[in-house]
Amino acid sequence: MGFLIGTACTNGKQNKPNIILFMVDDMGWQDTSVPFWTEKTHFNKRYHTPNMERLAEQGMKFTQAYACAVCSPTRVSLMTGMNAARHRVTNWTLHKNTMQVNPPQGLRIPQWNVNGIGVDKDLENAVYTSQPLPKVLQLNGYTTIHCGKAHFGATGTKASDPTNIGFTVNIAGHAAGAPASYLGIHNYAKNKSSVWDVPGLEEFHGREVFLTEALTQKAIRALEQAVEEDKPFFLYMAHYAVHTPIMGDKRFEQKYLDAGLHPIEAKYASLIEGMDKSLGDIMNYIEAKGISDNTVILFMSDNGGLSALGRGGEKHTHNYPLSSGKGSIHEGGIREPMIVKWPGKVKPQSQCNEYLIIEDFYPTILQIAGVQQLDGECQPIDGLSFVDKLKDNGADDGGRPLFWHYPNNWGPSGPGIGTYSAIRKGDWKLIYYYTDTSFELFNINNDIGEHINLAAKNPLITQALAKELSAYLRKVGAQLPLFKATNKMVPYPDESTEIIKETNWK
Repeated sequence: MGFLIGTACTNGKQNKPNIILFMVDDMGWQDTSVPFWTEKTHFNKRYHTPNMERLAEQGMKFTQAYACAVCSPTRVSLMTGMNAARHRVTNWTLHKNTMQVNPPQGLRIPQWNVNGIGVDKDLENAVYTSQPLPKVLQLNGYTTIHCGKAHFGATGTKASDPTNIGFTVNIAGHAAGAPASYLGIHNYAKNKSSVWDVPGLEEFHGREVFLTEALTQKAIRALEQAVEEDKPFFLYMAHYAVHTPIMGDKRFEQKYLDAGLHPIEAKYASLIEGMDKSLGDIMNYIEAKGISDNTVILFMSDNGGLSALGRGGEKHTHNYPLSSGKGSIHEGGIREPMIVKWPGKVKPQSQCNEYLIIEDFYPTILQIAGVQQLDGECQPIDGLSFVDKLKDNGADDGGRPLFWHYPNNWGPSGPGIGTYSAIRKGDWKLIYYYTDTSFELFNINNDIGEHINLAAKNPLITQALAKELSAYLRKVGAQLPLFKATNKMVPYPDESTEIIKETNWK
């Protein structure tokens, strides 16, 4: 875990760095002018993110940072340190006790934790979390600030209000995972009131203030209050951008239109640049306050970039060289842009090519904050701290496996989009699809675009990874879908006929 369970640690303020986690919604691996691959792509040349470039100059790029393929599972893993297979918030949440029902062909979806994080043990269909990340930081002397998208709990549950999981301040966070509108002139709402309307920004209503800018202004005010109180702060800057609805930020949109981009893509690019300006404004603020040297900044996205629908141009190509996008277990759906700046600890202009996954942020942030022990009962922690990677201590996970589990159905079709479980171990990635109990096996190092399925040609590797994946799913009590025709559970990967019947591999 990277820290001990026991009594709360109470270090002095001088040992506590400020921490900013800058989380972007639906931002793809290539949605930036910062290259996270071995070469610059046409997307890196398309987008303008000078402040991400600035952050990368001051810190470490991670080229293989992973999250879940959709938002709520990622955010719950972040707040709990648990893998989605264990916490069972495996799809996006919204209405209390209501599944986003879109059953895959021939399957029944299990009753997953549709209510998200449970603050009380008696809340049904929720994962009870006794030690959510902000609560632990709050108990250890931090002012904890939430700004933007929450999406931790369904409507009517306590976790729909971030203050109930340990945030001192909540700015604009509620149950919904997208804004009704990015426009202040529309009050960040639809014509009629809806669950998607962004709350708490009334001062900007009727004004030409884009949502990204409004959140940034409010976040800086909250930081100012924390600095005046002379307390360390944790800012979770969770932008609604670049999630749909794809709306143009007028400050940046025209230049992309002038460059000949598809109108939707010009709007998308303006959302990215507006997000980047927010990052720059926050960096400028902490520098002006003279606290930059004691402030850690972590930049991450919650899933891959949207590509299956709603974009201009060809589907499933917006994260090139990666395959597919949001909702997919292919790399385009789960590989994220990630940068960390930690003055005095992280070497500027450095790069880490080892992989990690979203639940690793929980123990890492607590270790950065100097939290050595937790007070009382704690949920199981699947994440591993990546502090040694940040310090470039030659950390080696020893072939550590990563796991994904999605017994649901996102909706659109495309490469890697389906009902699946998967394992990444070393260069190998095995995907098991529940609909037809089939496999895909890719060597990610040699085939980053996942063009060649090697499952049939490598039966021993497929079998070994299927066995390890199945053992993990059994260990954490992962939910599996059922066959509609028989109401029986779909077999685990190591029970698939493709594994059992050797003739299938000939």
